[in-house]
Amino acid sequence: MARDSDSNHLKASQAVAADSSTRTVERALALLSAVCTDGSISLSDAARVVDLSASTALRLLRTLEGSGFVSRDPGGNFRPGASVIQLGALALSQESLVSLCTPHMKRLVAETGESCYLSIPGPGDTGIYIAIVEGTRSVRHASWVGRSIPLDGSAAGQVLNGHQPERGFAIVRSGVEDDITAVAAPIVIGGRTVAALSIVVPSYRLDEAKALRVGEELVKVAGNILTEPSGNHEMPQESMEEK
Repeated sequence: MARDSDSNHLKASQAVAADSSTRTVERALALLSAVCTDGSISLSDAARVVDLSASTALRLLRTLEGSGFVSRDPGGNFRPGASVIQLGALALSQESLVSLCTPHMKRLVAETGESCYLSIPGPGDTGIYIAIVEGTRSVRHASWVGRSIPLDGSAAGQVLNGHQPERGFAIVRSGVEDDITAVAAPIVIGGRTVAALSIVVPSYRLDEAKALRVGEELVKVAGNILTEPSGNHEMPQESMEEK
């Protein structure tokens, strides 16, 4: 009888632990949803929305922060982190963002002859190149797919940070590399920048007038990716999905 009692007690304890874990996951997901819905939310507002104490909400938000799913802005509010933005981008419209953008990237390369990159926010103050369609010229920027770039001092970084000028695109000369000019424009979903399209060119081939024309074309293409998607989803020469 004692053994049966011990066994029943163990099963009951395991059931309680499983229920507790499930509730923790549900609460964490509810908090993550609140953060993503508001875009920037204080601890007290997040706790109120999901009906949790501030201490419990803070503990869960810190766990999400440690995993990159939320981050904090300078004012202490919680914002969607790089991990959730990357997952959302890759799941967009049941298509990967890479395959959705590739036909548009190929068109940009056909028009400019220069290499076109797709990048998303990375960990910390970085961005990550996740796909390329290489330019058609003999001297061109070769693949940096999978490599991180600093948000500070790069055209894609300015765009991912939302710091591009009012014209809607950023131009950076000799930013990440000497003698290289990059022009980038944002891909915006739900009012938030989730990725950047950029053209990367040896500087001697890109004067100011041409850089402005490239930037205007990037803005147009990036803005139409969701509203006028191509019917043929393709993969570029190289992407993170192939690695």
